[in-house]
This record gives sequence, C-alpha cells and structure tokens, in this order.
Amino acid sequence: MELDEGEDKTPWQEAEEEQSGEENTDPGIDHFALAYHEGQTLDPITCSDGAQLQLTTLLYEPLFRLDGSFHPQQVLCTGYSVSEDGLVYTLTIRQGVAFSDGSTLEADDAAESLRRAMASERYGSRLNGIRQVAARGSDTLVITLSRPNSRLTALLDIPVVKAGSEENGVPAGTGPYLFITSSEGAYLSANPDWWQGKTLPLERIELVDAKDSDTVLYLFTSREVQVYATDLTQGGGALSGSLDTTEIPTATMQFLGINVRSTALQDQGLRQALQLGIPRETVVEGYLSSHALPAQFPISPVAAGYPAQLEAEYSLETYRQALAALWSGAERESAELTLLVNGDSPSKTAIAQYLAQSLSVEGMCQVSVEALAWTEYLQALASGDFDLYYGEVRLTADWDISALIGTGGALNYGGWSATDTDAMLEACRAGGEGAEQNLYQHLREAVPLIPICFKNDSLLTHSGTVENEQPTAADIFYNFPDWRIYLSQSGQEKSAA
Repeated sequence: MELDEGEDKTPWQEAEEEQSGEENTDPGIDHFALAYHEGQTLDPITCSDGAQLQLTTLLYEPLFRLDGSFHPQQVLCTGYSVSEDGLVYTLTIRQGVAFSDGSTLEADDAAESLRRAMASERYGSRLNGIRQVAARGSDTLVITLSRPNSRLTALLDIPVVKAGSEENGVPAGTGPYLFITSSEGAYLSANPDWWQGKTLPLERIELVDAKDSDTVLYLFTSREVQVYATDLTQGGGALSGSLDTTEIPTATMQFLGINVRSTALQDQGLRQALQLGIPRETVVEGYLSSHALPAQFPISPVAAGYPAQLEAEYSLETYRQALAALWSGAERESAELTLLVNGDSPSKTAIAQYLAQSLSVEGMCQVSVEALAWTEYLQALASGDFDLYYGEVRLTADWDISALIGTGGALNYGGWSATDTDAMLEACRAGGEGAEQNLYQHLREAVPLIPICFKNDSLLTHSGTVENEQPTAADIFYNFPDWRIYLSQSGQEKSAA
C-alpha cells in the first residue's frame, strides 16, 4: 500500500463529447497492433509500467488472477491448504504446463518468481507479510507468513517466469502468446502449446515501438495501435475519432484523512457528523467525470465484501442536523478546520475546495483549504500539521488498511491508535467469522478516516474494433480469448474471432 502522489496525467475526454451530431466517417481498422518499448525488458517483475507491463499479461500467467470483483481465480495453482495457525499456505502447482521454451512448469519456477517479486519495487510492499517461500518437489509450493492473512491468494497475482530466464530480455512464460522477432519487426504469435487450449481472437498481433508514454498516446490517436489504457479522472481535451470506453474499477481510494490529535477532531461526534456531509455522487460526477465509484468504506464497491447495507444516504439537512445536535445547549466555538491537499493536482484541489464548502456551516464548522506542493504536502502530513487532508492510496486486494489506521501504520498520518481497531484489523486478516462487518461498523462509528470514492481506469478502443472486452485493474486483456476483434478488409468488416 502506498500514498499516491496524484500528479495529473495527460487529460482526455471521450471523443463523443466533441463529435456529437457529426457524421461518422470512421474508415475502420485493417490491423490490430499494440505498443511496446523496444530494447527494454519484458520481465513482468521489473519491466516499466504502462504499455510494457500491460503486454506481459499476454505472455505470462500468475498463480491466481483477480477478476473484475478483485476475487482470486486459480490459474497456475490448482488448489491450496492453510495450516491451523494460518501461517503456512501449501499450494499445488498445475501440472502439464509448458513454458515458451518447451520446458515444464515446476514449483521452483513459481517460488523463484515470488522471491524476486518480494524484493521488487512493484510487488515488495504487498508481499512484506511473507517470511519464506520454498518448493517441495515439482508440484508443491509452501509459503510461510509472519502474520496470518486469510486473503493471501488475492495478493498472488504475480506473473510466473521460468527460473533463470529472467536475465533474458523476454523470459520464458506460459501465456497465450509468444514474443517473436523477425527482420520485419516484433510481434506476438499465438502459442500452439498453451495449456488452456482456448481459441484466441488473433493468431498474430503486431507490435509497434514506442519510446515513451507520449509516443504510445500518439500511436493510439493515429490509429497505429488499437488499445489505450489510461486515467481519465483529470478531465480535459478530446481525442480525435470515435472511441469506445470501458471502465476499469481499481483499488485506488480517495479519502479524507483525519488528524485525531487536532483538538476539534478528538470529538467523535464531530467526526461522525463530517462523514454525513460528503456529497460523494457530486464529487464523482462533477469532478471526476464519473470515472470513479462512490464509496463509504475502504473497500471497492465492486468487491463482494463491500457492506452496502451499512451505507447512509447523503442529505445536507441530515448533516446540518447532526452538527446542530452537537452545538445545541453547548458552549462551544465554531470548529475551524484546515483541509490539506496536494496543490500539484488541480482535480484534487478542486475537490478539496468543494468539500470545504460543503462541510462549512456558519457558526458551527468552517473548513478552509491549504494547497501545498507535493513535497511540502508530505512534510505537513508527516509532522501532523493539519486537521483534515485529501489523500489517495492504492490498496491491495486483501483490503488490509493497517497502514492507514493501525497503530504505528506507515500511512497513519492522523495518529489514530485504538486497541479495538487493531484487534479488528487482525481479526480480518485471520478470517474470523463476521470480522469484516464488525470492522466496517466500527469504522462507521469511530471515523478514523472518511472514504470518498474508488477511481476507475479506462480502456479506450477505436469504435467498432473490439467487443466483449473485460479489462481488470491488473490485466486489461483479462479473458482475452473471449474478446471479439473486428478488422476492415477490402472494404468488408470482418470478425477476427
């Protein structure tokens, strides 16, 4: 888990906004190509983010793959057991799976990939609860934890490569496609020995070199590549041509952090009132262009464990009444609160200003915004120099928020420390019956932070090119065999599926 800097990326809007009412003269697509960075490694553990990492999901497979609800599905693992104390997971590795070089997948390959991931920048943080990984024979992988985690499998969507092949520019993998180079350039070719044996939508996918992310964007706008995944929450300009957009729910949460060391916010009643005053729908629709999902709890609304039954409907009148109840008959001054925000992000600054206005009620609560440059923002958080802050964090799919509200948590800038909270967090990790619901009810009452929404990424394709795409936060090509890809050929639209 890490706090996101949230710098604005290149902003885009869907082209339909610009072209509403115009005649569609889309000439169609006569080829299907993807961008990649020539000369850079395709090792999925160490390669660069963006196009390179996206491409690796067609070459490599994990032990478990997260579906659109963040639920782990078995891939290279066919089953597992957990010790009574919850510290040892024993996984069975799928047999009869061949790597792209013809060798057979064994437990040692999975073990080495996990060990490398544990030491990597991309995966190290999420795997810090693993103490040891070992292969037992050719088909058994043993993972020993330092603390129980009943949701460990949701963290094991780590691509597996053949042990020892990672030094190659393209390590051996077990995925549906093979990376091929020829005198004409690089391309992906359907893997005839893919263990799943499913029919793929294309036998060959061309690859186009892109030196950086800006080049990837140019290649997409010029129709040289056919898919582009990005963050559209920043709003802004328009792409040329007609586009289809598929929303991808992510585990990136935006929230209000609360400094419980602040005199005013030590009052639990005030914290409870503040959580009633958040117009989440307006934030999502008006400031994030609907590329997010409103959330009142620190778990994605698309996840099976989201406690929708505990949600409270927003009402300005309810919020004002909650404040009035605190001030009624009490000799207390108006709560003067400072809301800190990363000023390098115009969208977050605008949201913070809107929330400050929404939460301010004359004579009872007044919220002002302080926008700081990213470095100064982090310094203010670390020193506790704030009342509230607008934050963004990428959670892991086990939905462990110990870093945010656990005693001594790395991202616990608000100083929340409560033995009952810590006990509930541990109970969730251990998988205790009813533990999740108990925690979310506790968060509703204690209010150590206030979730706002979970952001979406967006998969853009040229209109009429792709159908039945099912992108997920970790894999834009999720269930790629089910995609239908249409190419124009000699003036006739032809399905490549």
